[in-house]
Amino acid sequence: MNVAPAAPNAPMPKEQPAQTNRLRMLAEFLVVGICTLSFVFTVMAIGSGVLGTAAPGTRDFVEYWASGQQLARHANPYDGSALLPMERVVGLPAGIPPMVMGNAPPALLLVYPLGFLHSRTGEIVWSLLLLLCLIVSVRMVRAAHGSPDSKLHYLGYGFGPALICLAANQAAMFVLLGLALFLRFHRSRPFFAGAALWFCALKPHLFLPLGLVLLAWIITTRRYRLLVGAVSALLLSIGVAYVLDPSAWAQYHRMMSASRYDKLPIPCLSIVLRRSISPGTTWLQYLPAAIGCIWALAFFWKHRREWDWLVHGSPLILVSVLVAPYTWIIDQAVLMPALLHGVYVTRSRTLLAILAMTTAVLEIAPLRGKAPMQSAFYLWTVPTWLVWYLLATRSARRENASAPPVAAERVAMAIEAATP
Repeated sequence: MNVAPAAPNAPMPKEQPAQTNRLRMLAEFLVVGICTLSFVFTVMAIGSGVLGTAAPGTRDFVEYWASGQQLARHANPYDGSALLPMERVVGLPAGIPPMVMGNAPPALLLVYPLGFLHSRTGEIVWSLLLLLCLIVSVRMVRAAHGSPDSKLHYLGYGFGPALICLAANQAAMFVLLGLALFLRFHRSRPFFAGAALWFCALKPHLFLPLGLVLLAWIITTRRYRLLVGAVSALLLSIGVAYVLDPSAWAQYHRMMSASRYDKLPIPCLSIVLRRSISPGTTWLQYLPAAIGCIWALAFFWKHRREWDWLVHGSPLILVSVLVAPYTWIIDQAVLMPALLHGVYVTRSRTLLAILAMTTAVLEIAPLRGKAPMQSAFYLWTVPTWLVWYLLATRSARRENASAPPVAAERVAMAIEAATP
């Protein structure tokens, strides 16, 4: 008597999964459509900015080009008063102070060739180089993960901060390239991998905890060829900078002292901490980095015997940028390898959709003029990338039991690495 009434209701459970699958497919279609449109519009905006009628002086390229022009004339590349007339001629808007390159003298090696190019030609060449850096970086990270057949690496090409960096013509793309080359070749070609880290030295403040762990890893594993490669590249660039401008370091010091980066409204954790507690106390700005370095050393020591730069280095990169003394949204392009690692580890379509939609929001906001570089809108970004990475790696715990042995081992390492 209890079985008969249940028979008419038997097909119901079969319809619910089908309906759920249809809704999921519709949601995925919408996510893909929105992200594709935002990516296309962003690429079109970047292309029209470089190839259209907009003047080079409206983007960060102008500071590199003007410094190169000064170098070609054997003049001070950090002299704002000398740079300003050149930058005004190529379109720097009135009312904006001179844009001076904030990179140390070793970076003069990159900008010197721009001194022999017209501003428009130089911008096209520079933009193509940055685009090449992004393409090579994504390919290197994908190769480091075994070149899987999936198309998940496309998320790297569409990573919001990377596209914003391209739109601004910022040199952070070279930093991303150096990090990606290190992750790809640190085992097979240590000298080359160490030399590639020279690009990361363009913005060393982004890698304080990571750099400390890298040195500890080199010493404990005796990978001295990597250290020799890094030191060789750095010494070579310092030598080239001295030949180009023997007074470069003194000029750079004067410029940095006058610029006072600590006074800029940079939307990042360290700046907010100092401004909230004591705006005039500069050391507060470096407190998060100091705490991050302590955590990084403890994290490395815990995992030193099985250290893997793809698995353990990913959370380390995220924390390093989170606690950096100062960082802009464009600098977050260097987080792409860490997030791609999370993409390859997780099999959660929901998390992949969240990452894609988040990066789409970042692409759309600058295009609409709603979020200039100094906007507090970007304060949430690095914490969000870190939380997403932790969720992506921990979601793999439920999938570990059914994964193949090799994949299961990688997932287990990622979960352990993501847990401080």
